[in-house]
Amino acid sequence: MNNKRLVIGDVHGHYDALSALFEKIAPDKDDDIYFLGDLIDRGPQSAQVVEFVKNNNYNCIQGNHEIMLIDALGEERINHKKLQGWLQNGGSATVMSYGQKMPYIEHIEWMKNLPLYYDLGDYWLVHAGVDPQLTIEQQCSDQFCWIRTEFHQSNQPYFQDKIIIIGHTITFTFKGIKPGQLAKGEGWIGIDTGVYHHEQGWLTALELNESMVYQVDSFGNNFRQFSLNQNLTPVNTNTPTLFRFHQKVLSR
Repeated sequence: MNNKRLVIGDVHGHYDALSALFEKIAPDKDDDIYFLGDLIDRGPQSAQVVEFVKNNNYNCIQGNHEIMLIDALGEERINHKKLQGWLQNGGSATVMSYGQKMPYIEHIEWMKNLPLYYDLGDYWLVHAGVDPQLTIEQQCSDQFCWIRTEFHQSNQPYFQDKIIIIGHTITFTFKGIKPGQLAKGEGWIGIDTGVYHHEQGWLTALELNESMVYQVDSFGNNFRQFSLNQNLTPVNTNTPTLFRFHQKVLSR
């Protein structure tokens, strides 16, 4: 298989880092490119990131930040309560990136039509994870875009024949994992390396066919690459993550 299959973690409005990453990887038209959602918020260039992914027709799934924007602005009337929650969780940077009060309507409509996951056969791409107690058919964006602890602490793989690739939870919020390292759970790999975070945030692309990792840091645009096995750190399933941002209560 000569073409690449690149999976890119949460970009969070860091268009310069994304551009630097693409310049170094230099994907061609035959490569398959997938984004794990959370294109927007926190970083200064969300509008440019969305335009780049949309105009190039790259594969992308919904993340919880796209869900927050859609919930606030995606209906006929603005939901002011949800708007405030979104703005406080990085949405204000997105609004500023558009140079007007609200994002372009065509971008919102594009986000509303993004899938919640991709099944590639050997890999399964989703933003946050899955509820180990539910079938795929029983789950929705509440699980696929928001779940953390129940998924992370599961002691057996959800799929027997494929690996789940996730973003959503910054890998170094797991105990023992350093900035830039990828997280390995039971049947899953986490590649959100905290591009917006002050602890030298990295933007990560995982190439599935050759098991290669490509990274650019968002502060200096320094590039590095290595094999997946050199950078994969197991997660202690008995230890909850340190992550505390906008946890969503899930109900069954």
